[in-house]
Amino acid sequence: MAGTSYAQEVLIHSSSTAPDKAGVLLSLTREQASWKTINFSVRRLISGHYWQSDTRNEEAALVILGGKATVDWGQGRQEVGGRRDVFSGYPYAVYLPSRTAFEVSAITTCEFADCRVPSSAKLAAKVITPADCREEIRGGGNCTRQIVDVIRPEFPAEKLLICEVYTPSGNWSSYPPHKHDVHNPPSEVDLDETYYYRVAKRDGYAFQRLYDAAGTRDDTLTVTDGDLVLIKDGYHPVVAAHGYDVYYLNVLAGSARSMAASDDPRYAHLRKNVLERDPRVPLVRPEPMRKTSSS
Repeated sequence: MAGTSYAQEVLIHSSSTAPDKAGVLLSLTREQASWKTINFSVRRLISGHYWQSDTRNEEAALVILGGKATVDWGQGRQEVGGRRDVFSGYPYAVYLPSRTAFEVSAITTCEFADCRVPSSAKLAAKVITPADCREEIRGGGNCTRQIVDVIRPEFPAEKLLICEVYTPSGNWSSYPPHKHDVHNPPSEVDLDETYYYRVAKRDGYAFQRLYDAAGTRDDTLTVTDGDLVLIKDGYHPVVAAHGYDVYYLNVLAGSARSMAASDDPRYAHLRKNVLERDPRVPLVRPEPMRKTSSS
């Protein structure tokens, strides 16, 4: 689009829907993204409301961001969710293969990400519980962050890969800077990726730098709660502003079901640094936090 900067093309803001109102908070189609991989949306349902859809020629994953719901794809209602928000526990998710009609019914007010990629594989639908997710603590010092894998490469899906990342206040993430825009396995594969942000406190923010290997593009985005960033190519490190823990949901799909990426060679040596883990990590635990009654 004439007059539109690269930053404007890859940064999408959520709608300003009131917290007590149902609706689509954010929606991105492949056509809007100018790629052939990921459709991504976030939807809120109010208690007692339901939403029906069909995966058609896509595989889908519904990641419960907060609240509780049931999902029925023809095999009875399956209860999912429980965490209050993304900072209150590990996620529930539902994997749905292509050509699957389904219904989501809200038990409480709930929000969920709907992540889809083209697929024709005849696979099985599956509920992913917090116990199914795998945790990894990466980095050290102020580069410590927590990764919660939801759909890993070994999960029986055709293309989808999904994880949640928690970055404590003031820390760096997706660092050293890496890229995954060339199909050169096993060292690197070509993946499109979305970063969907939530910030623990009002007015919080993070910076995400986007730059290419050729040195022809270098943008720094200010991202806030509910923002979506599209990673089409290049390096894409993140830093959380001091005082604000930052979450992002990564959805990836591309030339292979692998997380292989290559570091910016200028900063690759930083992986050799042995630093003490930030004691604030992990920021979340597998089970949703529950309020305890006071005597």
